[in-house]
Amino acid sequence: MTFDLLGLDPRILRKIKHLNFNEPTEIQKNTIPLAISGKDILASSKTGSGKTLAFILPILQRMYKSKPFKKRDARVLIVAPTRELARQIFAQLRLFISGTPYDAALILGGENFNDQEKQLRNKDPMIVIGTPGRIVDHINHRSLFLDGLEMLILDEADRIMDLGFKKEVEMINHEADHRKRQTLFFSATLDDPEIKILASEILNSPKEIILEKSEVSHADIEEKFIFSDNVTQKEKQLTHLLETSEYEQVIIFTATRDDTSRIADLLNTMNLKAIALSGKLSQTQRNTIISQFERHVFKILVTTDVASRGLDIDKVGIVVNFDLPKHSEEYVHRIGRTGRAGNKGRAFSFVGPKDWQSYIKLRTFLSYKLKFIELPGLIAKFKGYRLNVSKADFSKKKKQLTSNSKVEDRSKKTKLKKSFDKSFLDNQDVGDNVFIPKKK
Repeated sequence: MTFDLLGLDPRILRKIKHLNFNEPTEIQKNTIPLAISGKDILASSKTGSGKTLAFILPILQRMYKSKPFKKRDARVLIVAPTRELARQIFAQLRLFISGTPYDAALILGGENFNDQEKQLRNKDPMIVIGTPGRIVDHINHRSLFLDGLEMLILDEADRIMDLGFKKEVEMINHEADHRKRQTLFFSATLDDPEIKILASEILNSPKEIILEKSEVSHADIEEKFIFSDNVTQKEKQLTHLLETSEYEQVIIFTATRDDTSRIADLLNTMNLKAIALSGKLSQTQRNTIISQFERHVFKILVTTDVASRGLDIDKVGIVVNFDLPKHSEEYVHRIGRTGRAGNKGRAFSFVGPKDWQSYIKLRTFLSYKLKFIELPGLIAKFKGYRLNVSKADFSKKKKQLTSNSKVEDRSKKTKLKKSFDKSFLDNQDVGDNVFIPKKK
């Protein structure tokens, strides 16, 4: 299927051709015709599926085909969970509205409020993109009005909820006329009860689009797990991977802000051109770092989960989870920074004693087997913890262990022993001696 079969305005089709977009992705094929017909949409698809274009094109279609409800109010509001994702959406939107009479504004926390207020009051942008907290600030300050809002887009709604912005979304929903407005709701997962409740509150008879679930393996990403004894061994394993692998760019995810700087410094001593990114930096600093990484000034970005969503860089060939994330859904978004736009990618994840609980949850969350490898000369003694239970009770105990209410139960933790549990990992192909190829 081509874009010209989706019912889009010829002016949009010319822009698509000019920007060298060829065939629509699955989420675009399924979403665009319904969206331009005015239907509310509840959509779920894996990261890197092209959903940004799935809502940008219907926005343009509305701009071209209909008059505004109220001339001075925003016609479209796009809500993103993080500043980085909002910036990515804004950048792609600007490509499509250049040369048109339509203007867009980006309003983010951490940036000058007064400058944003002047932009909203003086330019009357038809499209506003922002993070939930700052959007609500402008609503309260009466510099942003949603009475005439025609389209509300929630991108990565699951992440918005994870970050605690439920009240902000509810206020945005209340401020915009629910009867007139069209809403497009995108989430990596729709299984969470809170996501379902939120969707039911803000959507009117939505059409559901559920493509490949996030816990299904990504065909373009090769995933490998590596046991580690401690942080020191992780660092040696990391440097081995980077020295023996071919890549253009790499993103390394860590658990803490301090680790980002420490690991970046370590890699720079090896002349590997790394830079650290974390939430403790100012927005200006973060923007500069991301821009430098996008322009290949640095080959390696070491970051916390602040960059697990929103970065869309085609040349990232490797993602490394130096520490596993606490939330399994975040793993999917982390590794989704590679294998984008039809390119192949690799994801390596270190599993040490402190990662074990996260690993158990991740294995339960994912619907496919996890592959372990060993690196020459860097084979860990740690091979996981064994549960002191019979095989008959194993399934029950595993569910208890992966439940948040049980993880902190000390009586359960005392039953863990430092030995490899074949009854738990019997299908994972651990220790197959699959090594990373040397550079030619």
